Order: sequence, then structure tokens, then C-alpha cells
Amino acid sequence: MVLDNLGSSLRGTMDKLRGKSRLDEEDVQEIVKEIQRSLLQADVEVDLVMDLSSSIEERALNEEPPGGTSARDHILKIVYEEMVEVVGESTEIPLESQTIMLSGLQGSGKTTTAAKIAWWFSKKGLRPAVIQTDTFRPGSYQQAKQMAENAEVAFYGDPDAEDPVKIARDGLEATEDADVHIVDTAGRHALETELIDEIEEIEETVDPDRNLLVLDAAIGQGAKEQAREFDDAIGVDGVTITKLDGTAKGGGALTAVNETDSSIAFLGTGETVQDIERFEPDGFISRLLGM
Repeated sequence: MVLDNLGSSLRGTMDKLRGKSRLDEEDVQEIVKEIQRSLLQADVEVDLVMDLSSSIEERALNEEPPGGTSARDHILKIVYEEMVEVVGESTEIPLESQTIMLSGLQGSGKTTTAAKIAWWFSKKGLRPAVIQTDTFRPGSYQQAKQMAENAEVAFYGDPDAEDPVKIARDGLEATEDADVHIVDTAGRHALETELIDEIEEIEETVDPDRNLLVLDAAIGQGAKEQAREFDDAIGVDGVTITKLDGTAKGGGALTAVNETDSSIAFLGTGETVQDIERFEPDGFISRLLGM
């Protein structure tokens, strides 16, 4: 989630507070305006931006800083706590046997993400398997198979089959020795009834422990509608954000997390299967704010 503009602009504003022991209303309003400007530029949904900035403003004006705490450190702590509240806790991903289903639109990076998550589990000592159910996109089987080979994990797919639900069912049986099953589903260019019906059938068949919505970091205001549609259909337990190695703004992912009342599970930071990390809200916000 590349919100670097927020971090750099806030740090510049905070520096103006050096030496101050108390915040006045003008100081707080300047900081809040910087937060609003940066988050809106990053494609965070307007209502979420206003809620966040209102909370920060109210606390900054009404809370007494602890003894010996500078105005700068006090407002920084408030911004930190409110930002952590927005992104929430990291999605719970226990190191035990489970089934994870991935959903999202075409081009969001689901197939690559499936192999990355499988690789991550394998490095934790578990035996993962990727099950590719996409019968819609040409080349999806070969891509998934190659990525699974790169990750050195078990793989199941059927390039000749037309029924993704049957592929999912057969895949679970064929890889029953695996500890973790990661089911990759088909995406579309837009939310279609056909896609929703299909993913609901797959979800009913595989009965996943977790549904992860995969979002491209470049997703903008459309994230809200997408997140709501997938959440209504199958329930979203967590969000995985892909392509964070580029110049994507990333604010749409914050909107999706807020819309589905979920959390962020993984961050994809590059093209290889090793380019994945668990999302840790405290560390992420700390880095963002230069703490």
C-alpha cells in the first residue's frame, strides 16, 4: 500500500511543531488537511477519509498530552493509533491445516498470489497445494502450474475440464495429503452474475476456512463496490494486496478492508514467489509515519 505521500507530507507538517508543548486549533487543522489531501490522492474513499480525520481532530483538541510529551509526539501518537485502527489487525492465518480460497477480478494477481501464499506456508513447515479452477482465462493453467513449480509446492489443475466446481472437488481429493489447500478462482473484467454464481458454487464445494480477496494496489474508487459484491456473495475474511512494487496509490485497499470489516492478510511486493510478506499493521504504520 504505497501511501508514501502521506508519510512525507505528515513528517513535514510535524516538523513545524518541534519545540511546542501544546497544540492549538490551527496546528491541528493543518495536520488534518494534510491527512485528508494525502489519503484522497491515494484513492481512499471520501467517507473513510472524513471519519478518520474527524477522529484525529477531536482527539488532538480534547486529549491532554501526558506529562513531558511534546505536542509533536502527542499528535503523532494519535495519528498512529487512528491509522492502525483503520487498517485493523492482520488477518489471522494460523499455521495449521486449512483451506483458503482466493477471489478477485481478472488481472488482480490471484494466480501469482496463490503460489506465493503456498510458498509462504511451505517455509513455515507445512505442505501446501495449489488448486487452479480457472477455466475462463487462456493460459491460466500453465501459469499456475509454472508458478507452483517455482514455489516447489503441489499443484492440481485440469486444462481440458470445463467445470470449475468439479476441478475444485477433484483437486481436493487429489491433494488430500496436503496440509493447506489454496484454491484459485477465475476472475473477470467486471463483476458479473456468472462470476458470482460460479464462485458461490466453488465456495460451497470447498468450504474454505478463509476467503481472501485479492486486490491490485492500483485499484481506486471501484474497490468499494467490488469488495461489497464479493463480501455479499461469499464473505471476505481478509484482503491480499498485490503489485506493491510499483507506483500504485493503494488507497482502494484501505477502502475494501473498511467496507468488508475485514483485515489485510498478505502484501505482494514483487513478481517472484518469494516476494510476499504478512501484513503487520504496527510496523507498516510506523514505517509510513517515519517512527
